[in-house]
Amino acid sequence: MRKIALKIAEGEDKIVVKSSNIKEFLGTPPYFKSDKLEKPEIGVATGMAWTAYGGEILQVETLITSGKGKIIITGKLGDVMKESAQIALTLSKSLIEKIDNTLLEKFDNCNFHIHVPEGAVPKDGPSAGVTLTTSIISSLLKKPINNEIAMTGEITLMGKVLPVGGIKEKLLSAYRSGIKEVIIPKENEKDLEKIPEEILKKIKVHKVSNIKEVLKIALLEE
Repeated sequence: MRKIALKIAEGEDKIVVKSSNIKEFLGTPPYFKSDKLEKPEIGVATGMAWTAYGGEILQVETLITSGKGKIIITGKLGDVMKESAQIALTLSKSLIEKIDNTLLEKFDNCNFHIHVPEGAVPKDGPSAGVTLTTSIISSLLKKPINNEIAMTGEITLMGKVLPVGGIKEKLLSAYRSGIKEVIIPKENEKDLEKIPEEILKKIKVHKVSNIKEVLKIALLEE
């Protein structure tokens, strides 16, 4: 309003604020909105998070390098989320033993670097468990993850997917980001009643109870 007042004081009679000149009044946007990945990628899973400002989507990346079985966790993660990463790695080892035991040696001869971008932003909570596990398994099997899917859910060592909070905010953020499908815990099904009907018509919701269901939905063949 101050800038408009200045223009009027300088002699302009009418000022229209529109998309083409909004930057002149508000300046450069302070941050970029978290959008979905442009294409499926190996080791990069899209999660849904809840923050004090609402929901947002975030990417979880896993890179496997030569090493001695060390897990490296970066991205300013809290203690609970770090524990989720440890659980995800142990669960992944158990799953790989049944899927392709020739890959088991990677857990002794490789390092697993797990990173959640936007490293300056604190992140915590258990709801990234399924996202972390999917990212790790994708890296091990070298199978890309569907970039149209975002997921949330706490994971156990037995592979069960437990309910989490903030489902409404998470689904709304996924919808805004152009996500077409979401994976949520089956026990959170009741929370869908809070989601506007027009959004549920445009976004497919997968309700799962274990990690095997998540991997079947999210992983793509090469």
